[in-house]
Amino acid sequence: MELLGHYWWWPVVLVLVHFGMNGCFGCWEQERIALLQYKASTVNYNDEYSFTHWDSTDKESDCCEWERVKCDITTGRVIQLTLNHTMFDSSRESGGGWYFNASLFLPFEDLQYLDLSENLIRGWVPNEGFERFSALSKLEVLQLDYNYFNNSILSSLSGITSLKELYLGLNNFNESIQGFERFSLLSKLEVLHLEFSSFNNSILQSLSGITSLKELDLSFNLLNGSVHIKEFKAFSNLEDLYLRGNWINAFVTTRDSNILTKLQLLDLSNTDFSARVLESLTAFPSLKTLDLSDNNFEGSFTTKGLCELRNLRKISLSRSHLEGILPSCTANWTSLHFLDLSGNHFSGNVQSLSDMRSLEFLSLSNNEFLNPITFSSFFNLSNLKVLLSDNNKIAFETNSHTRVPTFQLRLFSLSKCSFNGLNTTLPTFLHYQYDLREVDLSHNNLKGKLPTWLLENNTRLEVLILKNNSFTVSFLVQYEHYLLPNIKEIDISSNNLQGPIPTNFGLIFPNLEYLDLSNNAFEGSIPSSFGNLVSLWGLDLSNNNLSGTMPMHFTMGCYSLNFLKLSYNNFSGQIFPSNFNLTNMEYLYLDNNHFSGKIPNSISLMINGATIDFSNNNLLGMLPMWMGNMSFLTTVVMANNQLEGPIPMELCKLIHLEFFDLSGNNLFGFVPSCFNSSTIKFFHLNKNLFSGPIPNAFQNNSNLVTLNLRDNYLNGSIPNWIGSVSSLSILLLRANHLEGRIPIQLCLLQNLNLLDLSYNKLFGPIPHCLSNFTFEASDHGFDLGGPSDFVFSGQPVTSLTDRYAYQGQQIEVLPRVDSKQEVEFATKRRTYSYKGDILNYMSGVDLSCNRLAGEIPPELGRTSNKLRAMNLSHNNLTGPIPTTFSNLKLMESLDLSYNNLNGTIPPQFTEMTSLEVFSVAYNNLSGTTPDIKNQFITFDESSYEGNPLLCGPPLHNDCTKIGPPFTTPVEYKEEEGGSFMDMSVFYISFVVAYMTILLGIVAVLYINPYWRRAWFNLIEVCIDTCYCFVVVHYRKLFKFRLA
Repeated sequence: MELLGHYWWWPVVLVLVHFGMNGCFGCWEQERIALLQYKASTVNYNDEYSFTHWDSTDKESDCCEWERVKCDITTGRVIQLTLNHTMFDSSRESGGGWYFNASLFLPFEDLQYLDLSENLIRGWVPNEGFERFSALSKLEVLQLDYNYFNNSILSSLSGITSLKELYLGLNNFNESIQGFERFSLLSKLEVLHLEFSSFNNSILQSLSGITSLKELDLSFNLLNGSVHIKEFKAFSNLEDLYLRGNWINAFVTTRDSNILTKLQLLDLSNTDFSARVLESLTAFPSLKTLDLSDNNFEGSFTTKGLCELRNLRKISLSRSHLEGILPSCTANWTSLHFLDLSGNHFSGNVQSLSDMRSLEFLSLSNNEFLNPITFSSFFNLSNLKVLLSDNNKIAFETNSHTRVPTFQLRLFSLSKCSFNGLNTTLPTFLHYQYDLREVDLSHNNLKGKLPTWLLENNTRLEVLILKNNSFTVSFLVQYEHYLLPNIKEIDISSNNLQGPIPTNFGLIFPNLEYLDLSNNAFEGSIPSSFGNLVSLWGLDLSNNNLSGTMPMHFTMGCYSLNFLKLSYNNFSGQIFPSNFNLTNMEYLYLDNNHFSGKIPNSISLMINGATIDFSNNNLLGMLPMWMGNMSFLTTVVMANNQLEGPIPMELCKLIHLEFFDLSGNNLFGFVPSCFNSSTIKFFHLNKNLFSGPIPNAFQNNSNLVTLNLRDNYLNGSIPNWIGSVSSLSILLLRANHLEGRIPIQLCLLQNLNLLDLSYNKLFGPIPHCLSNFTFEASDHGFDLGGPSDFVFSGQPVTSLTDRYAYQGQQIEVLPRVDSKQEVEFATKRRTYSYKGDILNYMSGVDLSCNRLAGEIPPELGRTSNKLRAMNLSHNNLTGPIPTTFSNLKLMESLDLSYNNLNGTIPPQFTEMTSLEVFSVAYNNLSGTTPDIKNQFITFDESSYEGNPLLCGPPLHNDCTKIGPPFTTPVEYKEEEGGSFMDMSVFYISFVVAYMTILLGIVAVLYINPYWRRAWFNLIEVCIDTCYCFVVVHYRKLFKFRLA
């Protein structure tokens, strides 16, 4: 009882604390109602996830506990509303988007912080603008950036006199500065952001009334030319000034101006300054942070002015075209914490940096130091935490000269370096590092055993990147129960690792988020311990020798998996077991394995699925109809399987589809005409059994780049609407049953690079306008869809500016997927497969094996000289070979064989120095062959055979024996034949002779009765003989069968 007497007041304290944290009665009812009214007003402009916890049905729900809401722990009044990025593009709605209504916020009388940024707000309801916020006497921070407000908002903001911070960047302001003069009423305003607007130099005068400003951001405006420090005379309290991304080329200062003497941060990055600006910096004696990156300081590194800034803490000179040696006066920066010299052309050595004892961050990446960098130069920098030296020359110390560094690094990046000597092992000093968080040693051709000791020595390591080296042996962690809970990213791809993946892998790295073991020689199956990797979002095991089936523990446990690539292995069996929990999967690559069976229904659980690649497996059955419900699909690749049946009409619902490849299957039926998605770029249905006409699904599609329907049974003609597909670069219709003429609308496709209409039944002349094709290299990306921008950023180590914390080196851990579009095109007497970016440079036209007639248009030789292949063989073309073909200097293959061409081979063809394959065989050509020089030295007799009147080497015909075919030159336009035999004359002569003989026989039989009787007797005897022969042999055959 005595003990209870001493502590009876504890429950009372707990109750008071509870009510103190949540307000006496939770949030105020009028504020709760106001929040729900705001939610209701935006219901047509946001998605269902923006205000999930704002429940209007639950009367007991405390709005202070709602997301995006913060209340005072004493009064329970709302003091902060973070409502940014909650509305989508308002142009979708017929009403023009959401408009601001001040009355929705007036109930929040104690509101101190309001964030409405990134909402694409276009304006406000009449009489409900920001002028009514004058009633919110405690509002200090207002964020309105990334909206559609114009200059009219400026005057209405001047009444909010309590404001201390105002963010207006990236709105629709124009060059007019009217309205800013009233900002002088904002006597408490300390922070003003106007970045990404259209203000010019006059904005400085317009803001001069705001004398209380401490931070001003005018980044990415239209300030230009020379700026004088006197223009900042009114900003005597300014501490942080951001001017990056303008067109300023000079900053004029005076030493005795006493202006901006309090300035501590100056951002002049990404401007147009020359090196002279460094001399102006002496006017800012209090400067601590200076960003001069991304400028054009061409020339030697001048020290005038810069070395006098002895208070500097952080400086960035990256990517500023500086060159020369590092000045020795940098030793004056004794307080410097952050130094970024990357992306320049510094030479000499880095010895002058060894005395910066306060340095925490040092980046020397991408320079041209003549003397290789030795890390022992930095061993005395005891505060150093980040060391970046990518793409430099490095000299490693030998073991006999190894010293122990005084620093303990957190981030070390040494990628794409060249090493002097034969030493290609890891830097020795890494053995003495025990606090590393991120390590990148990629692309160095380092050799030896995989350094798993980096994991064991640095238990707080988060990122380990060792890709594209020559490490060998297997990936073994020494301790059976050794846990490394901090590791999040491991990339050891493109090495020479082999053996099985450790069975306890998922137990050792329980919090792993990304793992890349691709391009090695790992064997065995996926360990079941992978099922413990509940945080894993990216896994790449491609290009190994892994086998087996998908373990159930893996497909059930890795429910966070977003990216999975198992390409080029030996996996078999069903794609996924019936138990499947990978519902967050977006990118799934299972191509080039031995998976079999039908496509499982479990794939439909990938509700956010964007890319699936099951190509080059042994999948059976029909395409599932439920694929049409995977509304986020952009890439579907199932080429080279054994799928059959028609394409389900449900797939037409995939409105975001960009890449569709079902080639090399047994699909049949009509190609659905409902594939009218304007987003589709690559469409491959080649090598199937499709029939019917070419569908009009792609008419007027301005995004379609590739249409590949070759090797099917399509019939009808090439549609005239083909000319409306303006971006088409590859059109392959080879080996179908198409007929009719080549439409002249095809000539509208000026971006076309590959055209294959061979092995059809096309007739008529070759359109002259095909010369419109430019065959220019395109910039289309032929990669399959996949994540390309995922990077890992470590925790903040230090900061370049007070506003933007430096998040550590961003290490790319997920490069763009290497699966690429692939098409086949016949050239040089072979069919080649072209894959990926090479398609941007390959160009060719194949019209062979049709029924085309007439002369070859000379205009074809006036197309772009970028054309590399042309095949017009196996047609009925007549007339001479155009001399203009000699203009096609990059032509590598020209096949005109098996036609009825006549005349001579133009001697100018010897100027086609890129020609590798040339054939005019089996025509009616005459005269001499081209001179044996340049590429024509390589062509043998097979290039000219089948032309009896052709002579000269390499043929065995002697031109002196055959003689010239013509005594005088004849212009092409005056020729009427020139072939060995005029076929039309031959046909007419044959018919006339046949009718003459027939009529003669009839006349003789009519005139002479004796011959008439003899003729009919002969016919009767022949009929009887034939009848007896048939009857006798039929009976013998019948008896033989009975026997």
